[in-house]
Amino acid sequence: MTTRTLPPMFSLWRADGQSGLLRSAVLVVLGTALMALSAKIQVPFFPVPMTMQTAVVLLIGGAYGWRLGGLTMLAYLAEGLVGLPVFAGLAAGPAYFAGPTAGYLVGFVASAALMGLAVERGWTRSLAGMAAAVAVASLVPFVTGVAWLAVLVGPAAAISAGLVPFIPAAILKGALAGLLLAKIDGLAQRRDA
Repeated sequence: MTTRTLPPMFSLWRADGQSGLLRSAVLVVLGTALMALSAKIQVPFFPVPMTMQTAVVLLIGGAYGWRLGGLTMLAYLAEGLVGLPVFAGLAAGPAYFAGPTAGYLVGFVASAALMGLAVERGWTRSLAGMAAAVAVASLVPFVTGVAWLAVLVGPAAAISAGLVPFIPAAILKGALAGLLLAKIDGLAQRRDA
């Protein structure tokens, strides 16, 4: 039987009752700000610029846990939906969710939740577990993104333009997120000891 552990940020910043709600609110605001920043860090890439969003999604999910990680991604999407310039580029608002990247953005919620669940269940305490969790959580935005893109441009074009070019970058960003999350989790474990 797998035991559930606290998400690393809950061990690093202990709070209960009213202060627990404040901690959660502060973490959501910090998480959405980090997501917005990661969307603005762009590396020229084809067919769209590469951002650090997927790495940050994994980090937030793993550090915050499945509930707060998923909630943070929902808050991030809500910020973009109301028009705040939190996404890559300057566009935002409801029309952005009809564009080609909408499926990827929606996948961030499940990706963060899955990564958080893996951490809470202790699956990421081994290298193999961390690699599996990162791989699965990294795939989710591609599944939702390519599915939505296929509606817009057809399945073959969606796979060739929305998946294949991004595989090497996804592997690198996943490895980076896994390494950083392992460090954060290590700090939390030392604090709990």
